[in-house]
Amino acid sequence: MARILVISPSGEVYDHDNVRWYDYANLASHIDHYHNIGDAFVFDSSLKLLNFETLDTLPIDHVDPAMIDRLNAEYDYVFLRGSNYVHAEMDWAQAPDVLRRLKIPVIAFGIGAQAPVSGKLELSEDSKTVLKLIADSTASLGVRGTYSAEVLNDLGIRNVRIIGCPTAFRNNNPGLAIRLPPLDQVKTAGVTLRREVSKTYAQDIQRYLTFHRDLVKAMADRFEVTLMSQGEAEEKKLALGTPEQKAAAMAALKDNAWASSWYLDEQVEGLYRNRMFYSDVVADYERLVRGLDLVLGYRLHGNLMALANGTPSIYFTYDSRTVEFADTFKIPSVDVFSGRDFRLEEYWDQSRFDRFNAAYAQVYGQMRDFLVENRVDNKMVPRAAEPQRKVA
Repeated sequence: MARILVISPSGEVYDHDNVRWYDYANLASHIDHYHNIGDAFVFDSSLKLLNFETLDTLPIDHVDPAMIDRLNAEYDYVFLRGSNYVHAEMDWAQAPDVLRRLKIPVIAFGIGAQAPVSGKLELSEDSKTVLKLIADSTASLGVRGTYSAEVLNDLGIRNVRIIGCPTAFRNNNPGLAIRLPPLDQVKTAGVTLRREVSKTYAQDIQRYLTFHRDLVKAMADRFEVTLMSQGEAEEKKLALGTPEQKAAAMAALKDNAWASSWYLDEQVEGLYRNRMFYSDVVADYERLVRGLDLVLGYRLHGNLMALANGTPSIYFTYDSRTVEFADTFKIPSVDVFSGRDFRLEEYWDQSRFDRFNAAYAQVYGQMRDFLVENRVDNKMVPRAAEPQRKVA
């Protein structure tokens, strides 16, 4: 089995291929800070698709020629954990110089581009250099969808394969299919929260937050609801903090102009106090979604974790990243800025999920083909062989 390196690991590994946040047992060390545990979902899922005996991190914050020479001799390849790297503000530290000295392949494992609300995406010279170095080191470069492929094509990078995200395939089931029960049998629902948002990517913050608020309330009125946070500090404190931390978190939310004006009302406050979930352990999210009848909301990887475990999920799209993901997998999705109200009945339609089922099988094959053509030892299941024609 392979000896591998990872760039941007996003969590500590335990029991070979499981991921939790750094120093997870000492919650006090990071409860005041935001980190997106969804990034750990991707890292954890990536490891679950790979055959490897040794894993280590490739530092890109400094250049150590002796260390890089040793890594070239001792490791088979390095992978870049899938994430939103292709955007105007990306800081690659010393990655260009590190990658120039690296002789082993660099596998881009489902990376994506992020379009601004207005204007053309402008990339730094370092970003262009890193992407070209990665593309030159491998048979193909894996991206999450069509928009990301087009951005790389504009840079002259042609060896691109659309592979979605490892999170979708974490259970390594090429036959995964979502089958909807009657809606009146749905009792439990998870709402994936993303309260914090940037004006750079969401075109109308008021619409974004009021639509988000109304979704939370509508689901709580109808189902036994769990609010699924992925890292905002206030939500973490309300889920796991001390009484004092919970009180401080609620005070901070009420003092936030966006939240107090467009998101937090009496009902949402009560749900935030009593129905909030957060964990620093990826496996805890997987256990949660397996026990829910429905997951929907604003979180790309929280929703995808549900789908990967056979739980129906609906995306609420608000930027190029979420739109691209929903398009790659043909996931039923709601455009937050369409001006239309959301009615669950319109989306509880097996034909919508059949489109996802078909796309999932296709992209699963693309992901496996990507790993095979890049000579990455993996656990993914080959496509069923086509029946051979008889020769007369």
